[in-house]
Amino acid sequence: MELSKNFDHQQAEQKWYQHWVEKGYFHSEPDEREPYTIVIPPPNVTGVLHMGHCLNNTIQDILIRRARMSGKNACWVPGTDHASIATEAKVVGMLRERGIAKSSLTRDEFLEYAWEWKEKYGGIILQQLKKLGCSLDWERTSFTMDPDYYKSVIEVFIRLYEKGWIYRGKRMINWDVRAKTALSDEEVIYKEVQSKLYFIQYKIDDGGSSYPPLGEGGITIATVRPETILGDTAICVNPNDERFKHLHGKFAFVPLINRRIPIITDDYVAMDFGTGALKVTPAHDMNDYQLGLKYNLEVIDTMNDDGTLSAAAQLYIGEDRFEVRKKIVKDLEASGNLVKIEEYTNQVGFSERNPDTVVEPRLSLQWWLAMKNISEPALQAVIEDDIKFYPPKFRNTYRYWMENIRDWCISRQLWWGHRIPAWYAPDGSFAVAATREEAWEKLANVKRETVNVNEEIGRDSTQSIHDSRFTIHDAGFTIEDLRQDEDVLDTWFSSWLWPFEVFKGISNPGNADVKYYYPGNTLVTAPEIIFFWVARMIMAGFEFMDAKPFSEVYFTGIVRDKLGRKMSKSLGNSPDLLGLIDKYGADAVRFGIMFSSPAGNDLMFDEAALEQGRNFNNKLWNALKLVKEVWKVADAENDSSGFYNAGELPEISRWLPQPDYCEFAISWFENKLKKVKVDLEYFFKEFKLNDALKATYSLIWDDFCSSYLEWVKPEYGQPIDSETHKTTLDFFEEMLQLLHPFMPFITEEMYHILNRKDDDICMKQYEYSEPPNTLYLEYGEWLKKAISAILDAKNKNYIKPKDEITLYIDSNSINYQPSGLDEILKKQIRAKQISRANFSPENLNYITVPVEDSKIYIISEKEIDKSVLKDELLKDLAYQNGFLQSLLKKLGNERFVQNAKPEVVDLERKKQADTEARIKTIEESLANL
Repeated sequence: MELSKNFDHQQAEQKWYQHWVEKGYFHSEPDEREPYTIVIPPPNVTGVLHMGHCLNNTIQDILIRRARMSGKNACWVPGTDHASIATEAKVVGMLRERGIAKSSLTRDEFLEYAWEWKEKYGGIILQQLKKLGCSLDWERTSFTMDPDYYKSVIEVFIRLYEKGWIYRGKRMINWDVRAKTALSDEEVIYKEVQSKLYFIQYKIDDGGSSYPPLGEGGITIATVRPETILGDTAICVNPNDERFKHLHGKFAFVPLINRRIPIITDDYVAMDFGTGALKVTPAHDMNDYQLGLKYNLEVIDTMNDDGTLSAAAQLYIGEDRFEVRKKIVKDLEASGNLVKIEEYTNQVGFSERNPDTVVEPRLSLQWWLAMKNISEPALQAVIEDDIKFYPPKFRNTYRYWMENIRDWCISRQLWWGHRIPAWYAPDGSFAVAATREEAWEKLANVKRETVNVNEEIGRDSTQSIHDSRFTIHDAGFTIEDLRQDEDVLDTWFSSWLWPFEVFKGISNPGNADVKYYYPGNTLVTAPEIIFFWVARMIMAGFEFMDAKPFSEVYFTGIVRDKLGRKMSKSLGNSPDLLGLIDKYGADAVRFGIMFSSPAGNDLMFDEAALEQGRNFNNKLWNALKLVKEVWKVADAENDSSGFYNAGELPEISRWLPQPDYCEFAISWFENKLKKVKVDLEYFFKEFKLNDALKATYSLIWDDFCSSYLEWVKPEYGQPIDSETHKTTLDFFEEMLQLLHPFMPFITEEMYHILNRKDDDICMKQYEYSEPPNTLYLEYGEWLKKAISAILDAKNKNYIKPKDEITLYIDSNSINYQPSGLDEILKKQIRAKQISRANFSPENLNYITVPVEDSKIYIISEKEIDKSVLKDELLKDLAYQNGFLQSLLKKLGNERFVQNAKPEVVDLERKKQADTEARIKTIEESLANL
């Protein structure tokens, strides 16, 4: 079979992915092997593949493929998240295009449309993951609103409520005016913006019967949100601020509406910020709300759900908050209350789900989970390294959040999602239950003492109803009068169950799958959801499964553009990932993203990295063509006159003997391969996947293609011996196996071309690698440096390849000369002769080339300009001296020597010794010029 000019990635991707799936390689069932489990961070059903997904899922696929090839029972569970806010927005948009308003539909009618949208679009991203080569167990695909999953979420809510850990209360929350729902603190993204600081004077009540004029007796506050003054119920100053002591206990008037409000004192107010006087709006600021509770201030909610002003504002009713800001500033100026305006840079909260929407702090009746009750085991698991973070720097971030954890607002004002299982009676009492019938039964049997009644049915927040013998059946209403809570649960309240509920750990406790696959091994995720998801999954694991959900968490970096900006549609800097796969191939894309991605650090995406991946494909392909098509293998039985194509060898009994130079090249590369295998074990253990790829890349490109193949390559037109050829194919196969987790398609394609085997590389098991013989590694490195240095010297001294040279080698480092080393050196630099005898320079035209602590003398029949050589040696000497000084400075730093790992310090000391030896050699070479 003649190989094509280049690797056809599109043909290979389609062929091999279908083959792997048909073979069932990705599916896992419990057996006697050690399991290796990864659950995918479920992408939103609204999602399409982008560069962040590419990085995250490539890493997971690398880990799962390597585990599979290491003999483990690898299970990578796919699935999607229902994404309440994002999906509801998509459905509302779809309805708008059809001329349908959500408000015109019942809840059930809307949900029919939502399920229609989900079935049509919800699985797109999973199909796109196949294009990337992700080896997910598709038979285990989960969705956070599957029937069993839904029931489990409701059951968890009920369990926590019955423990007293879920409660309902009116508290300050973050409000998304576009989605018209509450957000958790973690769903608010703070951005630095240029704002204006408005200085507004409030008149002081002087005790007279009429409204006093503005003047020196007023009090001035500074605010960036002048529209909120309509909800002010106090002004607060620091009790130690001498400027305002004459106003303690007095009252002021809110501009434009003339509401009379008290002037209170509290240490919370900073005397050096703004004017030192703080307006207090308990319904629209988190900190003001706390002051309101402390001083029993009136709470006036001036905002509607959609960000327009309510009737409580008295002015600008029904107008958008930002339009009101413009208008109220003009009106304040006209009334004489506006003192001045200054430019101001501040942090403003935006909705994580609707990035252009400014979040509104708002007092709202919501459902909450008391997190202190559930967080301690999850905190200790990470502190004590029972769950390890990679990189470990994220442990401190996690610890700080967990130690300062706040209660979780778990309700959302949406229709798409897991509906809160609370049922309300007309008298305001309620029961938490999975069904209407169970709620009715609970309400019927509960003793009627004091019940909480929410404001939606128009009663006080608490009131006493009947006596303890009264039951609901005496109240004059029926089961049909019970109404379920309109809210749904925060999406994260379902995804925190993901590691065990994908195996039905709640819906079918103790089943064979959850016992075998849980806890999982590795979670791969982004650091920005360490609180949204990672921390909560750990909490849920200990609470509901009495065990951690995973053993390691690998945090990826953020994919940024070349300017360092986070990729986003709004910036237009997010490339079309599927287009890149079509252009460069999945392997090249995977290579490019991983080659640029050090663990836990952000990566600057550059399409040039994908070109590098494609070039690597071409390098591999050309190497394959060389050993399979270009090289010919000699048949010794025909006196070496009959050559066979390397891909069509007959079964013959005897071949040409193996040259000495091939023996050395094989021994060197065999040990190089062993070293890389050992290194890869360490890199994978420490999740240094970027280092693992670079080590594999260097092994193939630098060591195999650039050195080994050149060293064993026969002279032009001559055959290669069969033993070397067979060993070369074996090396090639081993390298493809190491590379496969990173670049699955080209490695599978080449594996089958290489040996035409019936098995597949994706299931081929790694063999244990013994430590390498480091002497051979040293010989090989010396040889590579010698070849490079001699060729460079020949070039700079205008010695042409055809010009004959003789080498004399004076080496202290290579005392024992392995067979074949000099033959390779001679062949690669085209030397007539190599001698290790004592060199006598009298009357010879020569160049001295230092290589480590060796000196190589190049004898040429052509006249050599030694001034060129001297200049090069002086440049090299200056560089080596500078490098030595940097090493001495580092090793002279006691902090570095004491804190660095011993092997790191030893490496720096070896660099020092090597550099000093090289300097000595250069100086001797200069002295001999």
